[in-house]
Amino acid sequence: MATRSETLVKAAALRAMFERHGAAVAEPPILQPAETLLDLYGEDIRARAYVTSDALRGEQMLRPDFTVPVVQMHMADGADPARYTYAGEVFRRQEHDPDRANEFMQVGFEVFDRTDPAAADAEVFSLFAKALDGLALRPVTGDIGVLMAAVDGLDTTARRKHALMRHIWRPRRFRALLERFAGRTPMPASRSALLAGSVMSDAPLVGLRSEAEIEARIAALKEDAAAPVISAMQVDLIEALLDVREVMPHALNRLLDLAVDMPQIAGAVARVAAREQALRGQGVDTDALMFEASYGRASMEYYDGFVFGFRASARPDLPAIASGGRYDALTRRLGQGDAIPAVGGVMRPGLMLELEGAL
Repeated sequence: MATRSETLVKAAALRAMFERHGAAVAEPPILQPAETLLDLYGEDIRARAYVTSDALRGEQMLRPDFTVPVVQMHMADGADPARYTYAGEVFRRQEHDPDRANEFMQVGFEVFDRTDPAAADAEVFSLFAKALDGLALRPVTGDIGVLMAAVDGLDTTARRKHALMRHIWRPRRFRALLERFAGRTPMPASRSALLAGSVMSDAPLVGLRSEAEIEARIAALKEDAAAPVISAMQVDLIEALLDVREVMPHALNRLLDLAVDMPQIAGAVARVAAREQALRGQGVDTDALMFEASYGRASMEYYDGFVFGFRASARPDLPAIASGGRYDALTRRLGQGDAIPAVGGVMRPGLMLELEGAL
């Protein structure tokens, strides 16, 4: 295992590489205001954040990653376009996996550029591939935006689409909802009784929800129960989309075939095709590069387009050595409506050194 001093040297070298590529150094404080960040991170990271509070500053958290603080900084007063790099420690509780580090070094690169999103995606991926060259890593790409477009185009209620969108990053829950909305799983007996009005209780209200909120929830459940089911064809198409897992040229052909029956994904598929060409232009061998439509569904929930990762082929026990993606919607949210296309990624120099030591 690499020492702290070795990791710091490696991190500095990686950051210097991004600086030579035109990135400005960003140094967000280790302690961050918690309120906004806890709303933005996915359920997994939110549950693993170190949070504290005091009377003067309110709730604070040790940064679990750099991207959100960098986006906040950029949307407040950043130039356009802009590139940033950073190196420093991040902190995540590992209560369910004590073998994983709860404090580790992260080096990253973020691009804010309206000119050509496909080119920016390719720029980030190819830089990471070069930095990781020589390690036995398996790169994989995906695009959360294709699945989002497929869900948005379903012939169902806005409430159901919202529920599916919210659970894209929880595959089991997503599939269970899809099956339920398609009428393929029976309604639980307790819910049937509740909606039929046959559940009565004189018990006092306990909890934070008011009686009005409970009644509104029951009304929403009744509305959902009365909605037509999602057609079997649409469910089968979503499942076929999630099963796409091939090298990029073959995956693109499959996506184009699916777009014939799912025209709502055509725009997202066109973006995948443009990215594939941009990656080729950067010298990436896309004939050997995997594309998995489900990839990224266990990563940060702010990604809404291109996603990528590099995993150690001989060490499946390790987390991703590097990962990243596109997060356009995050800039809109933090910019109070103002937005800029943005993509970035992070790598872990400590894990890189561990793999280098095994060569």
